[in-house]
Amino acid sequence: MKNNTLPPRFHRIRHFGLFAGPCRQQQLALCQRLLGMPPATPDSEPPADYRDRFEALTGRSLRICPACGRGTMETVETVPPGSEPPPLDDTS
Repeated sequence: MKNNTLPPRFHRIRHFGLFAGPCRQQQLALCQRLLGMPPATPDSEPPADYRDRFEALTGRSLRICPACGRGTMETVETVPPGSEPPPLDDTS
């Protein structure tokens, strides 16, 4: 078993290096400039919806009903966390 306790007066360093700390963006811009790279431009269009990304990666759509494979999934009701489910109708 490995002992992770440091000797007295030693401090564990978790994050170190060129891109660690609050100056990360400035360091990255300096590296890109020194390497002659063009500055990064943000994408103009917003990222795709998670359902579209899932379908592109797996080939399965989250919008199609998994039970019948034909219907479209729609949000009917949102139940808050920690609440009890609605009572079931007794059909007997």
